Amino acid sequence: MEVAGVGTAEHAADGADVEDWGSGLEDDSAAVLKMVARQIKLWREAAGLRQAELGEAIGYSEDLVSAVERRRRVPQPEFLDAADRVLGAGGKIAEMKRDVAEARYPKKVRDLAKLEADAVELGAYGNHNLHGLLQTEEYTRALFGVRRPALSPDDLERFVSARLARQAIFERQPSPTLTFVQEEVTLHRPIGGRAVLRRQLEQLLFAGQLRHVEIQVMPTNREDHAGMGGELQVLKLKDGTAVGHSEAQLTSRLVSDPKQVQLLDMRYGIIRSQALSPWESLAFIEKVLGET
Repeated sequence: MEVAGVGTAEHAADGADVEDWGSGLEDDSAAVLKMVARQIKLWREAAGLRQAELGEAIGYSEDLVSAVERRRRVPQPEFLDAADRVLGAGGKIAEMKRDVAEARYPKKVRDLAKLEADAVELGAYGNHNLHGLLQTEEYTRALFGVRRPALSPDDLERFVSARLARQAIFERQPSPTLTFVQEEVTLHRPIGGRAVLRRQLEQLLFAGQLRHVEIQVMPTNREDHAGMGGELQVLKLKDGTAVGHSEAQLTSRLVSDPKQVQLLDMRYGIIRSQALSPWESLAFIEKVLGET
């Protein structure tokens, strides 16, 4: 994680405004994909195969092979395995699957995922849509699908995969303490349609009953509300330090300055005290589900 002198780092939020995987990726991702594309091309040429011939041998189109070599498409694990086998690379191409998998995700997401993997406690307040860690795949896909300008199909898949991968935090042992405060409106907005919303609400009820997870609802009619400055997240790490995180339209901001983190932590505590209790919140979610 890069941290500037004032204790902040900024990246494009969710990578959502990046449409060209070759030129839009951060330097480290672009370098990885450039290396992978070059290796595939070198092995193909050494085998004396044209792009069309390699494509036919591994079950992909010539256009896709060309797009991978020109870094227009990120190769899937199956592509790398097949190319390794056909080109006789002895595992050298297949071995790059892990690097490619990490390069698929926006740097901001990778930074956040690393912090989440090191967190013993995570608290998040969301005011316009459900927190990414709580989202079903359908909801996530629908949420990225309504972005304007529209994402390309490849970018949409990339962002969906990156968000869902972060949900591994629920399976971690020992379990981190996870708390979420969601605005009431996020439970009513039918992103993806009523059926998607119903399954999302069911997922919230399931997650909210896990012993290490607490979900709270902030009613719309609250007159006193400490979260009017926007969504925020506080992560307390294994080494005793803490970081804050917040997002706006085009930026995602990581905060490490202790005074600023303390401010966010204090604000989040007040937000939790103003919201419905976890028990009341689950009852509220169940009521909304029954009306949806």
